[in-house]
Amino acid sequence: MAFLPLPLRRLQGCALLAAGLAAAPAQALDLRQAYDAAFAHDATIRAARAGADAARERLPQALAQRRPQVALSATRNHNDLASKTVDANGQPRRWDNDYYSSNQTLSVRQPLYRPYLGALVQQARAQVDDANALLERDEQALVVRVSEAYFDALLARDQIALLQVQKASNASQLDAARKNFAAGAGTRTDIDEVQARLDLTLAQELEITQNVEFTQRRLEVLTGQGAAVLARLDVPRFVPEAPQPRRLEEWIARAEAASPELQALRAQGEAARLEVQKAEAGHRPTLDAVAQWSRSQSDSVTSVNSRYAQKSVGLQLNVPLYAGGAVNSQVRQALAGEERAREALEGARRELGVRVHQEFRSMTEGVLRVRALEQAQRSAQQALLSNQKSLQAGSRTMLDVLQAEQQHTTALRDLAQARYRYLLAQLHLQSLAGQDRLLNIEQANAWLAP
Repeated sequence: MAFLPLPLRRLQGCALLAAGLAAAPAQALDLRQAYDAAFAHDATIRAARAGADAARERLPQALAQRRPQVALSATRNHNDLASKTVDANGQPRRWDNDYYSSNQTLSVRQPLYRPYLGALVQQARAQVDDANALLERDEQALVVRVSEAYFDALLARDQIALLQVQKASNASQLDAARKNFAAGAGTRTDIDEVQARLDLTLAQELEITQNVEFTQRRLEVLTGQGAAVLARLDVPRFVPEAPQPRRLEEWIARAEAASPELQALRAQGEAARLEVQKAEAGHRPTLDAVAQWSRSQSDSVTSVNSRYAQKSVGLQLNVPLYAGGAVNSQVRQALAGEERAREALEGARRELGVRVHQEFRSMTEGVLRVRALEQAQRSAQQALLSNQKSLQAGSRTMLDVLQAEQQHTTALRDLAQARYRYLLAQLHLQSLAGQDRLLNIEQANAWLAP
């Protein structure tokens, strides 16, 4: 039974196309460009920056309460005075008097002793540290979000390329099977088997095409730029390596020391501790220096063009005596908040260790998986060639060839997926450890075709 096998050069070309080995055009969007665009465009990260800017203003607001408070007030009134009296003859008398009066007061208050303010300023600094750490966490998360969207888009394009190659091969095989059947050298079963496989491929193509459009749209929403052309993975240069350092404990120690998430929780714990001090300050006295200057002027029937000026300088002491138990309640509330912050930090530290362990193993095992799948792809390619030759010799059927071709396509798909998973595991691990996000992006971007 005559059959036109897929040439070796075409088979190799299919593998190159599916794995994305071809150099990308000069205008291709690479991972670093995608991250830079998302850093400027993504609404989530812009909201995070605005939130951090808002939180930073707590420090100057707290410091302002330690400085002198100066206030100026001025009033001017029109007065209508009506008075009734009885004269010496016992006759009622009435006077109506319209006049203006004015008053200007300048006051200065300088806090001298307010324990509440000291804790407030320190708490504001802790809250600023919290805001900066949360912003760093969100920026690290942006690295992961952009990378996931980028590599998902590359994987979807690899899958559609593989499927298109498989569809072309099935169409060629169907044509050959029909010609063989017409010549009396084939069977109807061969035609039906190839037709069934081609129909399945066409159905899969619709689903994968939709996924290509979705992943592209997802990346475009993140970056605000077109993502029709992406820089592809340069497979010949791609050599996955085990994480450095190679000990999991060192990665966990790094993460606990530098993780933005833990830094934010530590700052929140410090703010909660200072909230206790603020509440306890409700029992303590306060002392302020007060200076005031006032001037008033009025005009009436009893005092014509009267002017008064008064100056005063002194100290004002306020001693809290009893507040109905409110201060004690605030202290208990603050202590509970401090305990909550402490336990949240411990819980996050344990969870971080689990996540670091997961990504460390994903990266370590990813090296082995990529190597195993590379060997599996070579074996599947050789098996496909052998089945094609055996079909020509009459020792294999069309179904054997179709199954070998499907196995080869699956190996190529799994290999591409394993490479992208390795890169994502690397970025996840570096992000959890608090490493420089731009350096992480550059390391992953170096594996893309220039």
